[in-house]
Amino acid sequence: MSKNIVFLMYHELQSIGQGLVDESPGYLRYVVSKEQFEKQLDIVSQKGFKGHSVTESIAALSSANQEQPIVCFTFDDGCASDLGVAAPLLAKNGFNATFYVTVDHLGKDGYLTKAELRELSDLGFEIGSHSMTHRHLSDLDEEQIRGELLNSKQALEEIVGKPVDHFSCPGGRVNTAVTQAALEAGYKTVATSRLGTNSAQSNHLALARVAIKRDMNLKTFERICNGKGQFLMKSEDSILHTGKRILGNERYDRLRGNILSLLDRRPSSSDTK
Repeated sequence: MSKNIVFLMYHELQSIGQGLVDESPGYLRYVVSKEQFEKQLDIVSQKGFKGHSVTESIAALSSANQEQPIVCFTFDDGCASDLGVAAPLLAKNGFNATFYVTVDHLGKDGYLTKAELRELSDLGFEIGSHSMTHRHLSDLDEEQIRGELLNSKQALEEIVGKPVDHFSCPGGRVNTAVTQAALEAGYKTVATSRLGTNSAQSNHLALARVAIKRDMNLKTFERICNGKGQFLMKSEDSILHTGKRILGNERYDRLRGNILSLLDRRPSSSDTK
């Protein structure tokens, strides 16, 4: 039986001189530079890991013959850097990945066009859904949730000409209505923002992932790939989850954005010398 697999969650990758789709502190903390991503891929390669898509990872988890360690690469949102930065670097290392795309983002500045999405799929990378509009699904009623999941699946399948079997929840917000809608729409997996690793016993409709953030050092990244180093992250995640539950998504996001903006404006040690 294979060991647990860590599903890595990326967002936009930034090249030197490249603008981003969002410059807010809350967004920036999830932006990884091209150089940082290259170094992370070097670690994955040098440590003998396979880099898999979601479909490949799920298959490996149920295989009795899988011995080589695996990490699963996933990307949320459908940014233009998926094709321009991530795809060539992944291919160079012989890795696959699943790109979760928000349909209404297609064609907007900084995001993939429909033609680019087809190209990404034709290169052999897996395409998943990240909803139609990127709204927090837990704020929607059951009919709206069904629309977000089913309509995005159908739209993406029409664009790439292949089945779209995997869904990731915007902002990690998930509830029983989302799970039920995923089943009804025909998705095979649902990825969340819950921290942890995935095993053969994991619920495929509640897959755990680890967000790779801008300030993550390479030593921590290597530990994450090995399924370690998540204790402090889980403690922070628990606190944030409590805040979301108490405040609600809109108030939580507004408060979080204000706090991060204040922290971002703090003078550095060099500023005070």
